[in-house]
Amino acid sequence: MTKAMKGSFGYLKAKRLAVLIRTIIFFAISLALFAAGYITTGKKENLLTIVAVLGCLPACKSMVNTIMVFRAKGCSDQAKAAIEPLEGRLIGMYDMYFTSYQKNFAISHMVVEGNIILGYTESESCDLRACQEHLQSMLSQGGFKNMTITISDQLSKYCKQLENLNQMSPDNNPQKDDEVRVVLYDISL
Repeated sequence: MTKAMKGSFGYLKAKRLAVLIRTIIFFAISLALFAAGYITTGKKENLLTIVAVLGCLPACKSMVNTIMVFRAKGCSDQAKAAIEPLEGRLIGMYDMYFTSYQKNFAISHMVVEGNIILGYTESESCDLRACQEHLQSMLSQGGFKNMTITISDQLSKYCKQLENLNQMSPDNNPQKDDEVRVVLYDISL
């Protein structure tokens, strides 16, 4: 199994199997510790039971992550086929899934160019305005202010935006763009 990189096409699909296996292993370790303690002492009240219960904490955290990854939808093959030829010099980020306290935002594709971030979502339940506000807030906390964030749910409109962005003169700082991408990767699932 090859390791999928965050931001690459098919990342969420590849991550599903990895987090599922990790969760099963974590619960299996806790169950094995409990069973070993019960078999050796003949009762539930033993030190290995405490260790097994404490081992359930990372297992449950991993279970939450598994549920989130299985709920997240990545970019469809049709959208990728339409978007990929239009990326041009831009670096595309696929299968981004952002979470906030109130809502989750599935972004199929994103690009960063200077102070402009464009995103496309195929999710009908994605609140575009809330997503933009959330990303603006998180980037501000990361030290990136005055970013123009546009999230679209219409593929034709997004493709036109990509074309226009590619036609603009690249007067940006590639290192800053990479730093913005790192922040976006850090806050995504």
